[in-house]
Amino acid sequence: MSDSIIMWESLAWAVGALVVAVLGSLIAHRVVFAVLSRITKGTTNRVDASLVRHSKKPAKLLLPLIGIILVMPVLQLSPEVRAAVNHIIGLLIIASMAWLSIAMTSVFSDVIAAKYDVTVKDNLTARRVQTQVHVLRRILVVVIVTISVSVMLMTFPEIRSIGAGLFASAGIAGLIIGMAARPTLSNLIAGIQMALTEPIRLDDVVIVEGEWGWIEEIGTTYVVVRIWDLRRLVVPLSYFIEKPFQNWTRRSADLLGTVFIYTDYTIPVDEIRAELHSSLQSSSRWDGKVWGLQVTNATEQTLELRALMSARDSSTAWDLRCEIREKLIKFLQEKYPGSLPKVRAEFRQNARSGETAA
Repeated sequence: MSDSIIMWESLAWAVGALVVAVLGSLIAHRVVFAVLSRITKGTTNRVDASLVRHSKKPAKLLLPLIGIILVMPVLQLSPEVRAAVNHIIGLLIIASMAWLSIAMTSVFSDVIAAKYDVTVKDNLTARRVQTQVHVLRRILVVVIVTISVSVMLMTFPEIRSIGAGLFASAGIAGLIIGMAARPTLSNLIAGIQMALTEPIRLDDVVIVEGEWGWIEEIGTTYVVVRIWDLRRLVVPLSYFIEKPFQNWTRRSADLLGTVFIYTDYTIPVDEIRAELHSSLQSSSRWDGKVWGLQVTNATEQTLELRALMSARDSSTAWDLRCEIREKLIKFLQEKYPGSLPKVRAEFRQNARSGETAA
């Protein structure tokens, strides 16, 4: 039997063994995760369900690699081919372990989300914790990817030798890279600062660049603000560290709302105050904590009345303000139409000319 036939037989045997190992691993992966999914489907343990869900895809790469490693000793390969295959397997294992590590950060986020629910009424602590975990997870993912790519590159002898040669000039290279990546680095540093100091949290009500909205997403380098009319304002993460902005829910979600009414001097303020209290008590939007009516200004023509009221969150406060404004205006129109703002003019008759002058 010629050497070429033996070589082809060995190659066919090796390829067949690798195909069987990969297919067997994929079948085992499908069976195992089908059983695990069925087990965790009806369970109340969210950790197990999240672990199965997030580890399914990384395991689909890792299990075939393990199968290939198990059959490698019985394959008749030349030293050069074996070394190349081992190198490729090593790179894929590093990538799969990085993928699995990132999946575990998602599991941790799910656990925190289950423990700290932001849908409850008093969700300040939940939003604070979830924001910290969200930002730190993004940073951790960047660190895992960076370390994994670095380790994969260091497996190439040529790159290791180049790295040793460039070590002496690392200071200059680092300075150049730092200047080029300054916006990205500043946003990453801002993300760390944000996780520690918490100027904003998920679902916070903010006013940014004159726009009123909610913090919808906090990314690695940007923040998405959902405007009240469903537009999205994308702002660099460093903006919330370097520039002033309004945060209406920094300490608590409840807010004080105001309604200004302008009336004539003849208005009975006590009756307006009683009507305000009655309107608030009949409204489901009022949280029952704060209310009041005061004369905050008096001009030569009108009185300025400020109605103060509290609500559980910003959206409810806005709706409550509109509701109370409509009710107070209707009350004035029906009960005291003569007390609506008016312009007065006095006419005097000129005794000499008999003409009437304003």
